[in-house]
Amino acid sequence: MSSPAAPELPPVAPDVAPIAPAPYNPPAPAPAPAPVSAPSASLYVGELDPTVTEAMLFEIFNMIGPVASIRVCRDAVTRRSLGYAYVNYLNASDGERALEQLNYSLIKNRACRIMWSQRDPALRKTGQGNIFIKNLDEQIDNKALHDTFAAFGNVLSCKVATDEQGRSRGYGFVHYETAEAADHAIKAVNGMLLNDKKVYVGLHISRKVCVLSVFHNLGFTIIIGASI
Repeated sequence: MSSPAAPELPPVAPDVAPIAPAPYNPPAPAPAPAPVSAPSASLYVGELDPTVTEAMLFEIFNMIGPVASIRVCRDAVTRRSLGYAYVNYLNASDGERALEQLNYSLIKNRACRIMWSQRDPALRKTGQGNIFIKNLDEQIDNKALHDTFAAFGNVLSCKVATDEQGRSRGYGFVHYETAEAADHAIKAVNGMLLNDKKVYVGLHISRKVCVLSVFHNLGFTIIIGASI
């Protein structure tokens, strides 16, 4: 009698560690595009009556376009107005229109003076395009000075110097966007009669430059920023 056949055993799995699935790395998000700086929409509004408030300015400037904010600058202690303010528009195009339509308009019987606020600070620091006008007739105000010199180029700012009572001191300043416009104005207007008075027009030189020039002529060497 034959012995029964031995039962078949299942094959033994080889002693190999299971392969772990590769980790999933989601694709990195695309870098966000660099923000494009919006054109400046901030205006400086000067020559204001001390009683002018933010609400008054809002009523005037909001007629041009939507205003983002308005700030009348005040003394830190007395809170009295310093006579100027900043108006910020949502759109630069509204700022352009306000500059064209409201510059030298009357606010509480005073002609306001409007210009771009810090549109190009580097340009102001260089002094490029600044001219000085003296021997002005007392009837020439900011608007008359602007109208005279705007014919020679884009005027960034324009001001007749006045005393505490608002009377002209007989001189003023015009800041052009380019040095070429300033040179053109000097050549065209210097020695001309404005309201029957012969005016002098020349490049405006800051006091710091004048002082350094004097020391240089005296033979001194000026070292700025050196510690002693």
